[in-house]
Formats: sequence, structure tokens, C-alpha cells
Amino acid sequence: MNPITGTLLTLIFASLAAYARWGKLRVLHGLGFTFSVFGFVAAAMTFPSFFISWGGFELKRTIVPLVQLILFGMGMTLTFEDFTRVLKMPKAILLGMALQYTIMPLVGFLCARAFGLTAEVAAGLVLIGSCPGGVASNVIAYLARGNVPLSVSMTACSTLASPLMTPLAMRLLAGTYVPIHFLPMMLSILKMIILPLIVGILIHRYIPKLAKLLVKVLPLLAMFSICVIIGITIALSRDDLLKIGFALLGAAACHNAIGYLLGYQGARLAGLEPRDCRTVALEVGIQNGGMATGLAFNVLKSAQAAMASATFGPWSAITSSVLASWWRKSEQSTDDSEQITVDSEQWTVDSK
Repeated sequence: MNPITGTLLTLIFASLAAYARWGKLRVLHGLGFTFSVFGFVAAAMTFPSFFISWGGFELKRTIVPLVQLILFGMGMTLTFEDFTRVLKMPKAILLGMALQYTIMPLVGFLCARAFGLTAEVAAGLVLIGSCPGGVASNVIAYLARGNVPLSVSMTACSTLASPLMTPLAMRLLAGTYVPIHFLPMMLSILKMIILPLIVGILIHRYIPKLAKLLVKVLPLLAMFSICVIIGITIALSRDDLLKIGFALLGAAACHNAIGYLLGYQGARLAGLEPRDCRTVALEVGIQNGGMATGLAFNVLKSAQAAMASATFGPWSAITSSVLASWWRKSEQSTDDSEQITVDSEQWTVDSK
């Protein structure tokens, strides 16, 4: 990308991110993170060396600590009730987890085949599909007027199941592309994902004053960490992205869309109410890209495998924001219609 064009795009997206966060234009509210991601993508494509190393220190070594920070922040927002809620609403949570760990790995495998992705890139697409739901899904569920407690519990429970389910799905599907070692991947997930998650939960539970201070800054740090991880991944794979970018984007877009569609329809066929169907769809369609990137570098030892999460993440940020906005407006229209009906009936009663 031309340096002038890249710099201009980076500044534009940075300005939009700031305005979405602090501006008064309501249509941009909730899009700050999406614009931030695009700003980092533009910067990484234009100035890749800035995201690769500083003074001989390879920045890819920061990916695992950044993922741990994200999961620590997630743990700080969780309580034990978020896990025990499965006893109160087992059907929705267990169904969502089942859809999460069947639809997304399998669809990732099929999309990789359909778009003719190379072995390591294809393994990366299966990897992003084999990860649990992303932490962003909780915010998107709120914006979409979904069932936020259900969303939080699904994310928490699917994350706890990931040390077993992610290596299993990878062994069954991605093993045809690259060697998959079950135990090293499971141990990596325990160290990178589960440990910081549990530490965050325990601090939230037993040191509430510290937790109250930390939660003021951790969400912003988590979003920044995700942007940095995406920037590093894109910088390391820039030349490959320029060659296969359209095929990978097409595969990621189909993967994401089918996840939303089958997640929603699966929940609908199971008899869940529309609000819960929206929540399940978002949980299935939005993946933990940071975890996928960390595993790609730390376990698969492949920058090419990380390309899928670097593509899937920004794309799902766009689609989930649009989907949430559409669902929110649809819900608002329904509420307004019901209110008009109630007012009309009340007027009729009063007139009598």
C-alpha cells in the first residue's frame, strides 16, 4: 500500500474510532472497536516493519501475554453464577456450545476446501472455527438486545471446554493439513486461556476492591491488545495476504455468515425464543481470534495459519455490528408497534 494512502487511511479510521467513542452521532456508537481494527490493519499493511520487531525484539513474542491479558480481563467480568447458570438454563447453553463446536470447525474445513486455501492457511481457518466464542459477543449481544446473561454464560462455558474441544476438532479436521499434537495444544490452552481466566474470576470474587479498579481500564486494554495482535499477524503475513487475500476473505466471510445462519436456525428449531436465538447466533458466529492467533504461533508455529484469524476477526467485527444494529432496530420497531396497539386499545376503552 502506498505510504501516503496508508497513512491517510490510518488517520481516518483512528478519527472515526475516537468519534464513535466520544462523539454525538448515535449511528456510529458501538463501532469504535471496528474502526480501531481497520486503523491497525491499514497501518500494518503500510508499515509492516513497525509491527514485526523493535530493536531486535520480535513483537510476535508479545501475542501470548496479550491473549492472557484479554482472558484475564474477561475473567474479571465473570462470576461463579455465570458458570452455574447452565443449571438454570441448560437447554440454551448446552445447545449453543454444541452448535459452536460442530458448526464452526466443520464449516471452516468446508470453506477452506471450497476456496482452495493452502494447507497452513486452511488449518488456520479450521483453528478459528475450533475456538470458543469471542469476548466481543457479549457486547454485541447487548447491542442486539439479546440475552446478555446467556451470552456471558455461553462464552464462559465454551471457553472452559476449549482445552478438550479445540484440540479434538483440530485433530479430526485440520490434521489432514498439518500435524496436530493434542496434548501440547491442550496444555497451551490451559496456560494461555484457562489460567488467566481463573485468576481474573478469583480476584473478582475475593478482592472486589482491586477488581473494581481494574475493570475501569481492562476493557480498553483488551480492545487495544486485540488490535495489536491483528496488526502483528498482518504485518508478518503481508506478502501472503496480498497473494491470497481475496480467497481467504471469501472463505472467512462465508464461514462467518454460515455460523450466524446455522446458529440462529439451530436455536430456532430447538424452540428457543427469538431473543435467545439472536444470542446463540452471535455466540456461534463470533470466535476468539486472539486465542486462535496465539495457538497458530505458539503451537502450530505458523504465521500463515494465523492469517485466518487476522482476516476473520475484522470481518466478524463488521458483520456483527451491522447485524446487531439491524436486530436492535427490528426489536425497536416491534416494541413501538406493540406500544401503538396498547395505546389504541386503551383509547378505545377510555372512549367507552
